[in-house]
Amino acid sequence: MATGHGALLALSGGVGGAKLALGLAQVLPAQQLNIVVNTGDDFEHLGLTICPDIDTLLYTLSGRGNKSLGWGLEGESWNAMEALESLGGDTWFRLGDKDLATHLWRTELLSRGVQLQQVTTELAQSMGIASNIFPMTNDSVRTTVICDEGELPFQHYFVRRQCEPRVQGFRFDGIDTATPNPGVEQLIMDNRLDAIVVCPSNPFVSIDPILQVPGQWQAFAQCSAPVIAVSPIVAGMAIKGPAAKMMRELGMPATAQAVAAYYNDLIDLFVFDRQDQQDIAGEERPHLCVNTLMVTRSDRLRLAQVILDYVVEFSKR
Repeated sequence: MATGHGALLALSGGVGGAKLALGLAQVLPAQQLNIVVNTGDDFEHLGLTICPDIDTLLYTLSGRGNKSLGWGLEGESWNAMEALESLGGDTWFRLGDKDLATHLWRTELLSRGVQLQQVTTELAQSMGIASNIFPMTNDSVRTTVICDEGELPFQHYFVRRQCEPRVQGFRFDGIDTATPNPGVEQLIMDNRLDAIVVCPSNPFVSIDPILQVPGQWQAFAQCSAPVIAVSPIVAGMAIKGPAAKMMRELGMPATAQAVAAYYNDLIDLFVFDRQDQQDIAGEERPHLCVNTLMVTRSDRLRLAQVILDYVVEFSKR
């Protein structure tokens, strides 16, 4: 389905964002879909540059992702990790044998001075993905979780410590000097966007790093296209990951309404799940109430179509 000018920009983190991105990819012509991806989760491990959200998106869109886990590759083996463990190596962050090839290839190109955008584009092309995938910046940004145990690099908090420490805040190291992805800037400058869709990813550690790249929040807010955000919170629980736990520890109610308030005047439409219908009485900002849980392919397609239908109606105003 074409929209208008022919371009939609989705903001995505990992698993939840990738699900909606896949739905959008299945109802839009490939070149209409553009996805800007959080890179604050990136880190260096075993001498390799790991980009978890980019890889989750790539594996999901290519149909190669592990559907039961939501991350990694289907049919993975773990020979390298088992051998490393026998040597007493660091295996808290599990890298499958096929997944290792992605990280080895990326790290080699980055070491030669190739920018992350080009590396990501080549990976996408090698996996048969025609949609445009943009890292939020080519510069290094690393998320630090400030918690009751001090400061932890994001993956140490998320994977190694299984999100157990109580969160007090976040810091995005390198964000002040990071520059937005030129491809995303060009989409906005050319006025080619019919809509910006904030996927149901963690607002604090998946979407906020994208928005905090200097000038990015303002560019999205001032864009003539509507900004549509889909709630990652359903009935007080995160669809995936620690978002609800983080909200409670930060002194916020773990509700979809609180997420909408967090995005504030950035968004033109907020999409709630039907399970939260009783909580949106008095909600002043424009909103929709639909089934947002994406368990099956038809779920993804339905939610993507609801969003595109709104975009078409908005363009007629």
